[in-house]
Amino acid sequence: MSRVLLLFGGRSSEHAISCLSAANVEQALGKAGHEPVCVGITPTGRWTLAETVPRPTDEAPLPQVDDANPTVTLVANRGHTRLLVVEERGDTLAMTADLGVIDVAFPVLHGPHGEDGTVQGLLATSSVPYVGADVASSALGIDKRQMKAVFASRGLPQLPYTAVSRREWDEGGETVLDRLDRNPGLPVFTKPARQGSSIGVRRCHSRAEVRAGLVEAFVYDRVVIVEQALSDAREIECGVLGNAAPEVSRPGELVHAGQYYDFDAKYLSPVELTCPAPVPETISERCRELAREAFRGIGARGLARVDFFYLDAEDAVFLNETNTIPGMTSQSMFWVVWEAEGYDRPGLVDRLVALAFEAADTQARWAP
Repeated sequence: MSRVLLLFGGRSSEHAISCLSAANVEQALGKAGHEPVCVGITPTGRWTLAETVPRPTDEAPLPQVDDANPTVTLVANRGHTRLLVVEERGDTLAMTADLGVIDVAFPVLHGPHGEDGTVQGLLATSSVPYVGADVASSALGIDKRQMKAVFASRGLPQLPYTAVSRREWDEGGETVLDRLDRNPGLPVFTKPARQGSSIGVRRCHSRAEVRAGLVEAFVYDRVVIVEQALSDAREIECGVLGNAAPEVSRPGELVHAGQYYDFDAKYLSPVELTCPAPVPETISERCRELAREAFRGIGARGLARVDFFYLDAEDAVFLNETNTIPGMTSQSMFWVVWEAEGYDRPGLVDRLVALAFEAADTQARWAP
C-alpha cells in the first residue's frame, strides 16, 4: 500500500473537470489498496486538505474545491517529503498537524497550472515520485503549437493548421484574417493553444466567425491554433500506458450529437463510447503505431490519450493531439479503452502508481 497524494481542482478553467476525474481515481485507488490523501487546489491556487474529492450534485453538476478546507503544504526531504496542515497566525504560519510522509503523487489536474509541467516541477524538486509525464513532456503536451511542431518533425500526419499570436492579432487583425483565408482556408477550428476540454474552441465557417473565434480563444491563451475542420471525420482515441516500452490500446470511437465534441458534449450530454472502434484492422494498427510515435515524440511517460480524425472515404488518419493527463470522468474514453484491454479501474491506477515509482527510480540513477 502507498500513501498517494491525490491532487485535483486547480487554477485552470478545467477545475470542475479535474474534480470529476479525481473522484473516480480516488475510488479506484482505495479499491486497489492504496491510501489516497486528497488535496484540492482552489481556483486561487491554495492547497487544501479534503476528506474526499467533491462529487457533483443536482444543484452543482460541476463540483469545486471547498475554500473552507484547511491549508496544507509540502515540506521537502528526499525520500521523506511530508504533508503539513498550516494556518496563518498574524504574520506567521503555524503548523497544526503533520499528516506524515507522502509516498507518491497522482496529479489529476487538467490545463494550465497542473498539466503543463508546473506542478510536475514542484513534485520533482520535492523528491516526490509522481504519475505521468515529466516537466518537459508535460509542457510540450499542453502546448498545441509546440506539440504539432514535434509531430511535424517526425513526419506524423496532421491537418493543415497555423498559429496566431495575440501580438500578431493586435498589430493587424485584418492582415491575419487575410492570411487565414489562404491557409488553412474555411471551415476551421479556432483553439487556444494551451487549453483542454474544448474550452474556447469554435468551429468557423466564415471570416466573421473566424474573427469571433479568435477573440474568444484569446481570452484563454496568447496563442491560438487555427486548424482545418473536416465535416465527415470520425473521432478516434487510443490510450497509452507505460514508460520505456509503452502499451497502446486498441482505438475507441466517440459518437456525439453535435457538430464537434465541445465542452457540453464531453461532460453534460450523453455520448456513445465504443471500443474497439468499428474501423478496419489496418486503421486500428495505424492509430496504435501513430499513438506510440506521438507519445515517444514528446517524451511522455506513464499515461496519455492520443486523439485522431479518421476519414472513411479516404481511408486516412490524422493525428489531432496528445493529452498527458487525460480525462477520467465517468464518460471519459481513457477508462473504456483500457477496460477493453482487460484493466479494471483499480488495476489501471495501481499500474500507474507502479510506473511512477519506476520512473522515479530511473531518474534517480541519472540524478546527482
